[in-house]
Order: sequence, then C-alpha cells, then structure tokens
Amino acid sequence: MGAGSYFRASKEAASPKAITIHTRTKIRPNDNSYRISPKVTRRSLALFPVPVHFQFDNGISQVQRRLPMIQSIVTHPGGSHKDEFLACAVLISSFPVSIFRRDPTEDELADPQVAVVDVGHRHEPELNNFDHHQFPRDMDPTCSLSLVLQKMGIYEDTKEFCSWLETAEWFDCRGPNDTAEWLGVDRESMAKLNSPLDVTLMQAFAKQTEHHSGEPIWEVMKMIGSDLVSYVTHLRSRMDEVAQVEQVWGLGEGEDAIKVAFVPRTDPPIDNASGALAWRIKELELEEEVVATVYPDSRGEGYGMRRFDDSPVLDFSLLADEPEVHFAHARGFIAKTSCTQIERLKELLLLARA
Repeated sequence: MGAGSYFRASKEAASPKAITIHTRTKIRPNDNSYRISPKVTRRSLALFPVPVHFQFDNGISQVQRRLPMIQSIVTHPGGSHKDEFLACAVLISSFPVSIFRRDPTEDELADPQVAVVDVGHRHEPELNNFDHHQFPRDMDPTCSLSLVLQKMGIYEDTKEFCSWLETAEWFDCRGPNDTAEWLGVDRESMAKLNSPLDVTLMQAFAKQTEHHSGEPIWEVMKMIGSDLVSYVTHLRSRMDEVAQVEQVWGLGEGEDAIKVAFVPRTDPPIDNASGALAWRIKELELEEEVVATVYPDSRGEGYGMRRFDDSPVLDFSLLADEPEVHFAHARGFIAKTSCTQIERLKELLLLARA
C-alpha cells in the first residue's frame, strides 16, 4: 500500500477520527474515508477496531476480519490470574474501554459490544465471549488469553515469538503440579519464578471491581497489551520483509561446508533485519545448519557478521587484520565490515572458520 491508499468504514462505524493501531502509525480521517500511511501493513489492518472494507493501491479489494466495536469488558470477580489480566490488557490495547469484574448478564453474553473474558462458560468469538472453563479436560491447554489472541489473528505468532505463552496456558489450565512436571522441574522451582511484579499487579487488579482509563492499573494494562501486540505484529511484518530477500549460502566443501543466512540492504531498510533473520532461520527449521548471519550494518554502508546461536564453527576475531573489517570482537562472535561485495563477504566467512 502506498500513501494514496484509502478505505471506507461501514455504516455502523462511528464518524471518522484519527486512530492509532499497533504500528504506532495514525490512520487519519479524510471526509468519510481513512487515509493509510504506507507504513501500515495489511496484518496490522486486521486489528482495526471497526468493521471496514479496504481498497489497496493495486486495485485489489480485501475485506478484513469484522471486529464489532467493543464498548466494555466483563471478567470474573474474586482472585485474578495472569490469563484474564493479559487477555483484558490485549483487548484494551485496541479498545480503550472500562473493565468490570463481576459475573456477566445474559444480555451481555448476547451482545458483541461487551467482551466477556474468562467467565460465562461460552466461547463464541463472534459475540466476543472468551471463556475456556467449559472445554474438555483433555484438550490442549487453552486459556482466555489464547482465545483473545486467536480472535485477533495473532495467536500462532505470539506462541512462536513468546515462549512464556505456552507455560501460562499450562499453568492456568493444568495447575502448578502438572506444569512443573511438563517443564521438567519440581513445584518449588515454579514459586521461585514469581516476583513482586506478578503479585502486586494481580492483587491490585483483583482489589477493584472496576478499572477505567486514566487509573494506574488500567494504564499499565494498556501499556502491557499494546507492547505485546506491537512486538508480535512488528516482528511478523519484519520477517515477511526479510522472507522476500533472504538467501542461504552454502560455503565450502565436504566436512568444512557451512551454511550462512544473508539479508541484503534494501531501500527502505528493514528495521532490525538481523533479529528478523534469526527468527526466519527458526521458522525455516535451519537452526541446526546455519552457523552465522550476515545483515546490513545499521551504523554504516557495510555488513555485520554474527555467529548464529553462538556457533563455535566461526571465529570472527580471525578477521581483525583484514582491510575491510573495521571491528572484530576479541571473543569472535561478531565482526563489522565495510565490504558490500557478495563474493568478498563469502571469502571473509570462509577465512573465519575456526
């Protein structure tokens, strides 16, 4: 999409006003349409908080997931847990509404403008009901946060990028004993992972029956939810960009052969291309084969070279005397070069074999 992209909100949507979604880029009103910054990705538009129809620059129309505008959130009273706390945090990152800690009414369960989280014994994503307690006991651990992330279309990416999510699902659904066994640790070790952050936030959330915009706990929750969604969507967007240009080099022969992942310099540059490339290696299931990555140096015109997973196969300190190499760490895990010629980069990698 370019700077000239527009979409129209449906009749049920409110009058256009500037809205910030998880790219941290504002979508600004233009009469009855919204003007989209070129930085906004289609994946981010899937999180737009009104039912909309999109028209892209290439002439292709695309109807995105319809998320009715949520007016309030209801979750259970009593003690609080990490799953509904985070589920509510994710929701208010897109829908900055009040949270009520009480049992929902039948009218609220039937109203898609009321998100009911971790209570109600219903999983009806079309009505924004996100409870898991009615699921079979032998079902894969799935909590209310899982259900909200599924509705937003980012569950699989969150599970891939955030290793804590599966543990949170297990803890909420199976309890500390089964979770400790699944992790291969004793139960006492689980308690050692808690911190004052966990205890204080959960207790503060549980103490109030209502949480509103402007209040400290609500604002912290919105910060957490926004940061989580932004991290996941931005990382996926960067990985998609890297996937368009990435290369995997096979260098050397026989027992000395190595594989190196490379991402070239692009215009505009890919933000934190090295980090996105590392995730792409995992997604391609090449962790056991790739020994290093080569990526655009953010501080110069050349490239950075780094061991992947701190592989001992390469020692970049061996490149310290090469004329194009202006930095080689003494411990050998990284080097920076002004070189931009592909063949010379490959030569340097071979020279770095330990």
